[in-house]
Amino acid sequence: MSRPDVRNTVEAVWRMESARIIAGLTRLIGDVGRAEDFAQDALLAALEQWSESGIPDNPGAWLTTVARRKAIDQVRRRELAGRKHDELAVELEVSGSVEAPDEHLGEPIDDEVLRLIFICCHPVLSVEARMALTLRLVGGLSTDEVARAFLVPTATLAQRIVRAKRTLREANVPFELPPERELPERLASVLGVVYLIFNEGYAATAGRDWIRPELCLDALRLGRVLAGLAPDEPEVHGLVALMELQASRFAARVGAHGEAILLMAQDRSRWDHLHIQRGLAALDLAQRQGGALGPYALQAAIAARHARAATPDDTDWPAIAALYDALAQLMPSPVVELNRAVAVGRAFGAEAGLELVDALAGEKALEGYHLLPAVRGDLLERLGRTQEARREFARAASMTDNERERETLVKRAGG
Repeated sequence: MSRPDVRNTVEAVWRMESARIIAGLTRLIGDVGRAEDFAQDALLAALEQWSESGIPDNPGAWLTTVARRKAIDQVRRRELAGRKHDELAVELEVSGSVEAPDEHLGEPIDDEVLRLIFICCHPVLSVEARMALTLRLVGGLSTDEVARAFLVPTATLAQRIVRAKRTLREANVPFELPPERELPERLASVLGVVYLIFNEGYAATAGRDWIRPELCLDALRLGRVLAGLAPDEPEVHGLVALMELQASRFAARVGAHGEAILLMAQDRSRWDHLHIQRGLAALDLAQRQGGALGPYALQAAIAARHARAATPDDTDWPAIAALYDALAQLMPSPVVELNRAVAVGRAFGAEAGLELVDALAGEKALEGYHLLPAVRGDLLERLGRTQEARREFARAASMTDNERERETLVKRAGG
């Protein structure tokens, strides 16, 4: 096999297996930074050796075994003494072929991955660090890929990840699930990180591209992992449903030349029906857990109303407005109120929507938020107040850092 083919295979295996490998090593040595170093060493060994020996039958097990051998070698070099050394030796030492999976993990591998996710999203880290570390260690992305995802220099992102790992080490964050009393709050933080990653891909805050599907799909893959690890948590399924349903619109959200296409102008025949089916199935799972729907499941229910409408005119806007009412009660925020205003404007007339938008004019949280004047401009345009609408679109264009979105707003402003 040629070296490029080997590299492609290694990268694919790494994307699938890295979280499990790093999680297993972290449990054994107690340091997520060192665990990643050992896993990366195994990755380099694979690139060198597989070109000569070929791809092993079980490449994930090969990487795991080599990483663990490197870990025990360093443990021995550092001359760790006593019982801890003996325990590590028993855990890490492997016999026979390096292709043989280790059958003595001690804990279910899925539990280890879940613990790694909670470490990456630990409250001791900033939100930016949580997102970067989650994509790096759980998502299997390279530093370059994570840097491109967030439009920052690779060196800046690398420093962010190094600081995050150092923070975790200095805080002595244990490799364990949070106590039961903290689990809902910590899980909410994890879900929030995954959805922030998705949103940055779905509506990029800056740059030339309006959407970055690869980033969305990485977040969606993380969500699916979480759903498999925490199948009894309705909000996990709610988040997966929301991401699946929004991902269904990718092809219709961008024109032939990369221009942004807004929801009401999209060709719905281009929506991906496989994503829609998956999203509706995940929403059904969330609803079948019982109890009131959480924020992600409510947003997924809103997205489902759009997905079920063959045309914009078929959209059940009164039902969407009612869902936003429920969301505003559960998760009050100016952004939710702005979205509720859009739904009310569609369900009960632009004047009703404009009244709600104008009530948000003094909200500090919406200062500099370009969608506030954009929504106001849309409502004014529908009321025939064209000149006022154009001024609002121009103001919104001046406030966004995304080039594609700015082009759309400038066009609506008559520019």
